[in-house]
Amino acid sequence: MSAAAVSLDRLRRRVADDPVLAATADGPARLAAVRSAVARAVREEGMLLPSGALATVVRELADTLAGLGPVQPLLRDPAVTDVMVNGPDEVWVERGGRLQQVDVSFPDAEAVRAAVLRVVGPLGLRFDRARPHVDARLADGSRLHALLPPLAPGGPVVTVRKFASLSPTWDELAASGAVPADVGALLRDAIAARRAIVCCGRTGTGKTTLLGVLLGDIGAGERVVVIEDAPELRPRCPHVVRLETRPPNAEAAGEVTIRDLVRQALRMRPDRIVVGEVRGEEVVDVLQALATGHEGCMTTVHARAADEALVRLEGMALLAGLPLEAARAQLAVGLDLFVVLSRAPDGRRGVVQVAETAPRVADGPLRATELWRRGSW
Repeated sequence: MSAAAVSLDRLRRRVADDPVLAATADGPARLAAVRSAVARAVREEGMLLPSGALATVVRELADTLAGLGPVQPLLRDPAVTDVMVNGPDEVWVERGGRLQQVDVSFPDAEAVRAAVLRVVGPLGLRFDRARPHVDARLADGSRLHALLPPLAPGGPVVTVRKFASLSPTWDELAASGAVPADVGALLRDAIAARRAIVCCGRTGTGKTTLLGVLLGDIGAGERVVVIEDAPELRPRCPHVVRLETRPPNAEAAGEVTIRDLVRQALRMRPDRIVVGEVRGEEVVDVLQALATGHEGCMTTVHARAADEALVRLEGMALLAGLPLEAARAQLAVGLDLFVVLSRAPDGRRGVVQVAETAPRVADGPLRATELWRRGSW
């Protein structure tokens, strides 16, 4: 081993055992402590390191001691949108819409658990046998979900969906084929007409991305309240107020739900209310907002087609206690346009269907009238 390699190895061990670093809580302060510990070790031991090696060691130790360890470099890769740890020896990423396994691993299952705990512990969250699942937002806005055995027998299993810092423009969406120019014009007209829009699709099809682009067409004359579990949207509209849910703490207290925040938003003089994703009973409060003059509300829902979205939303309303006829009546009056997105086999994502709510037939199910459908990718 070369002298430089010996110095680097000694530096790594020295920093890992640094008492000041050991006494520093996880989070941003710990990252700063890593940098200080490295500088202190180099100075006190008079180490001579190769050019650029110091920055590399700082980054490596920061990843190990203040981040998600071996997968942290993947989170810095701009081409990666999702990181999936299926166990200590199996890590996958999504690049360009395609899944691929990568040559990255953890020493053992405890190392995976410790890495998760490093990033969720400072948020007041537990990740142990008593609380074997956790959802959290990382410092860069990415969303983390993790499960411990026995819920995930081969785990721990960790999924990180990275935060997108910028929304594409209409021109960029048209150029990529995701939203053809004529469809973009139709959607922009719908925003101007204050039509209520639901973006539909499976996970990872671009629903939230399109919703963010739609928000960019709202002018300064409207106050928009955006409600999300995690801040995925980057609205470009001038007058926007952001609200975020809060999970229960370690004592299972203090939870604030989407439904709670929709009710709060109604008291904030909103012109439009935008819900990042509707999953349950909050659909009733969104419909109430539409019924009380808050036109142009927008949201997303997991559904593969407009008719399927209507069925899912109807089911949510029924679970919230609305009678069937009332649920159908409110959905038919409140929701105007459904934009369905999908992902092609080659990983490309885009709009595949645009539909509007059809006029109701007495005692019949809700239907959507198709306005546009993609012929092929």
